[in-house]
Amino acid sequence: VRMELKNPPPPVNFVEWDGMIRLLFNRKNKTLRSVLMTKSVMKLLEENRQTVKSLDKGDGAMVDAREEDASGGNGSSSKGKSSAVAAIVERVLSETGFSAQRARNLDLDDFLQLLSAFHEAGIHFTV
Repeated sequence: VRMELKNPPPPVNFVEWDGMIRLLFNRKNKTLRSVLMTKSVMKLLEENRQTVKSLDKGDGAMVDAREEDASGGNGSSSKGKSSAVAAIVERVLSETGFSAQRARNLDLDDFLQLLSAFHEAGIHFTV
């Protein structure tokens, strides 16, 4: 197998890219949905979401609107927050069509599309 660098490199945050790729390839034979819906990943995504939300005070109204959309307007408890993140992850995976896909079958463009869709939904893999 010959590996070559992509020239020019894709315009992504490589720390966040690495975080997403590590999560998805943690168990390469599992579907993306089953990898992302585990309790530990949900907790990580919720913590990252809260951190990004607190850092992004100027854009807080937009993040709050997305949160109310995903949770139906009542995301005050910790269980509600994680269910809001779960709903966002489910929505992103179903919209992109990667819910039943496995990480080993995706190519670079698929991963970039998935990362972009998560960013648009307010989900970040690292802070």
